[in-house]
Amino acid sequence: MPLKKQKISIFPLLSVNFIGTLGFSIMLPFLVYLVREFKGNAFLYGALGASYSLCQMIGAPILGRMSDYYGRKRILFICEVGTFVSWVIFFIALYFPIKTVFSFHSAVLGDLVFTLPLLVAFLARSVDGITAGDISVANAYLSDISEEIDLKKNYGKMSASANIGFIVGPMLAGILGATAMGLKLPIIVTALITLASLFLIVFGLPESSKIAHKFKLGTPPVEIPGIEITNASKPGFQFLIRQPNVAIMLVLYFLIYLGFNFFYISFPLFASDGLKWNVTQLGVFFAFLSGLMVLVQGPFLSAISKKVTDAWLTIVGGFLLTINFVLMMSHNNIILYIGAVFFAFGNGLMWPSFLSILAKVAGQKYQGAIQGLAGSAGSIASIFGLIIGGILYNSYHEKTFLVAAAIIFGVFLYSFKLLKIHR
Repeated sequence: MPLKKQKISIFPLLSVNFIGTLGFSIMLPFLVYLVREFKGNAFLYGALGASYSLCQMIGAPILGRMSDYYGRKRILFICEVGTFVSWVIFFIALYFPIKTVFSFHSAVLGDLVFTLPLLVAFLARSVDGITAGDISVANAYLSDISEEIDLKKNYGKMSASANIGFIVGPMLAGILGATAMGLKLPIIVTALITLASLFLIVFGLPESSKIAHKFKLGTPPVEIPGIEITNASKPGFQFLIRQPNVAIMLVLYFLIYLGFNFFYISFPLFASDGLKWNVTQLGVFFAFLSGLMVLVQGPFLSAISKKVTDAWLTIVGGFLLTINFVLMMSHNNIILYIGAVFFAFGNGLMWPSFLSILAKVAGQKYQGAIQGLAGSAGSIASIFGLIIGGILYNSYHEKTFLVAAAIIFGVFLYSFKLLKIHR
């Protein structure tokens, strides 16, 4: 059972979320160029992201269930340690010679060249992925400390804190990448930022669970009078999927992640190859996009959420995102930035509202387990989206955005089922 919710401030969690996103987003504009430098193509760029998602699919549900039993704080710490180690490995990859380990040609996948630093980069992303339960655990933590009436607003604040990180990160990346150290400095700064997050978790983030202090990691579940933990700590997949409305939420979670990953694999490649943008231009675009989302998920969402339900905000957001993905096919910068406006409003309205419904469906008892299961659904979608997106981009380039648009339009239609869950 959670502590009294009103006694725990969400500010430390927002700070951890901001720092984590900042560290990730610093490398976002560089990653496609780094893979190119390591002799990788579009498919390998997608496969690198998919390796993270594959490992996350394994780790997220385990970490989510562990957080129900051992406490959110301990598991968040483990997640951040994994991220720190992964960036250290990534930094080491830069010092390996770009030597081809093996290569082959495929009519569908193109020329696949696996160099030594690229293989080490795959290792780094895998380490980060296996400990990447931080999103689902953070969402469960936020649910622990939030009153039901504040869930949507607090998830909006979480998204806004992440988007502030996405503003600062790409801008900082452009500055750091222009130094004589090149790509090394952004990775060093990313590792240091992750290290700062570890200290913040230890000294600034209180535990949200009464049972967490009663057990050390590795102790088996036992019954505590007045606190039900045995079933909550290790519920099976079949048990969870049968809980009311969980299946609907997992399908939507999967489709949302699938659509977004078609976009995330395609747009950096499109910006690099089709638009001929450099790292700075790509960073500015992501910063503009994230800045708008901060405004949408902050004051705008707080104001409109008092008048519109979570379900309707999810539906409207899905429709706006469909328009965005169609506009992203353009080679005109003005149209692309107009598309970014649709992206900000669509995602800014849909995602916090959807997470609010998910938290209410999960309930107190199975919050961590269902959030972890949702994280796995997102990981599976990411694997499919990143790999298939990379294959499609090799042949169809920016037309791949139409696939993302079609999937999100499906989300828009399927989201009408949410009206029966949350009015």
